Amino acid sequence: MYADLEGKTALVTGAGKKTGIGFAIAENLAANGCHVIVADLGAEGSDGGVVSSGSVPEMETVAAELHRRFEVQTLAVSVDVTSNDSLQKMVAAVSAEFSRVDILCNNAGAVFGVPNAIHTYDEKDWLKTIDVNLHSVFRVTRAVLPLMFGQPGCIINTASRGGKVPPLFNGAYAVAKAGVIMLTKVMAKELAGAGFRVNAICPGQIHTDLEDWRAPLEAGFLDKTVEERNEAMRQTIPLNRVGSPDEVGRLVAFLASEASSYITGQAINVTGGQLMEL
Repeated sequence: MYADLEGKTALVTGAGKKTGIGFAIAENLAANGCHVIVADLGAEGSDGGVVSSGSVPEMETVAAELHRRFEVQTLAVSVDVTSNDSLQKMVAAVSAEFSRVDILCNNAGAVFGVPNAIHTYDEKDWLKTIDVNLHSVFRVTRAVLPLMFGQPGCIINTASRGGKVPPLFNGAYAVAKAGVIMLTKVMAKELAGAGFRVNAICPGQIHTDLEDWRAPLEAGFLDKTVEERNEAMRQTIPLNRVGSPDEVGRLVAFLASEASSYITGQAINVTGGQLMEL
């Protein structure tokens, strides 16, 4: 328990589905006494990505559950992180309920047009993947910072192992996440004088909808069963297992707390040892 987080307000994008990393982040922050803004696209059905975002009912359920379990204030807000107009509406909704935001978690992400190699990737899908995963971090941060200035704050960006070691046939995502890592370093330098710490997390194989989607796809490429693919993948992980969203959420709570007060500008691997490089 990080006592210094109690009473702070955190905004988490991409937090509207209970099966995702965003929910685990929101849950861990709420467990430490943070008020939580659950932000997601709120679209019914898929927006064209390989994994659908949280719908409005799902978001409202998540917010209500966190309020009930941890007795913190919560708010569910629909937002399109590729739209400045939508972001301004989100900021207005947040401002009406909270005096400020202390912690911003840029977790929204999606993948479009995969699997494809560079020479077969559709340009619209490539650009959309980069927009959602990279440009949104800049866009959301710029929109929310006015609610954060005035006292120390914390920003945590969700990158990926894929931003350091590229996966096959998913180039736009890898490029975007590599960009998130560099953007994190830029933000850490530029915002340090205002009392902000900025870090990125780089999850590897985490049991989410995305991992469930990817397993049979990779199995088909490798001409293996899903079980054979999963076992081969586990053998690449020194801890010999897939991680849980909660393990990522616990890292975010640590990075948001004063327990990590001298850590900024870092891209921290959460991979079970599958990736050990910086």
